[in-house]
Amino acid sequence: MGQKVQPTGFRLGITEEWRSRWYADKKDYAKSLGNDLEIRKFLEKRLASAALARVDIERAGDKVKVIIYSARPGIVIGKKGAEIDSLRGELEKIAGVTKGNINVDVIEIKRPELDAQLVAQSIAEQLEGRIAFRRAMRKAVQSARKAGAKGIRIQCSGRLNGAEMGRREALSPSCRCMCATKGASPACDSARSSASRSSSQITGSRS
Repeated sequence: MGQKVQPTGFRLGITEEWRSRWYADKKDYAKSLGNDLEIRKFLEKRLASAALARVDIERAGDKVKVIIYSARPGIVIGKKGAEIDSLRGELEKIAGVTKGNINVDVIEIKRPELDAQLVAQSIAEQLEGRIAFRRAMRKAVQSARKAGAKGIRIQCSGRLNGAEMGRREALSPSCRCMCATKGASPACDSARSSASRSSSQITGSRS
């Protein structure tokens, strides 16, 4: 049997925070959880070009707060706030709340080279653009180490370079991050993204 553990869930309450922060009774829990998933799915599609790293959701009574972490906040906000006003209106329909009961905050990620999700997305986009997977992996490693990462591990799997048989390739040069430690300091980050051209799965982890 495999011994794999979800990295974020492993560290919740220690070095990581919950992505959804609210309380609901048993009868309303499934509805609220499903609504959170709908909001995240919508934002991933709507903000595909905005380097979306993470979405946090907070609920208090009838009010909903959506916190968007992006490396390109200008795309999310738009000219004179036009895009975010439109986004707020669409989120009100999805969340099923009245006008004015949803708040959208945008937080900029100043160092995208150190965010696992953004690194994984970058490699996936390069694979879709027919860049050699080893070159994309090496470039991501160099950028992360140059930005100050203590270590980085990248894994690509699928029909790499158009091969007939799928395989898995990993790259982790002198990784010193404590990925199996709950209280690792500095903290580890982990993410996964997919490239539709070759159905590859990319996983990045760093401290």
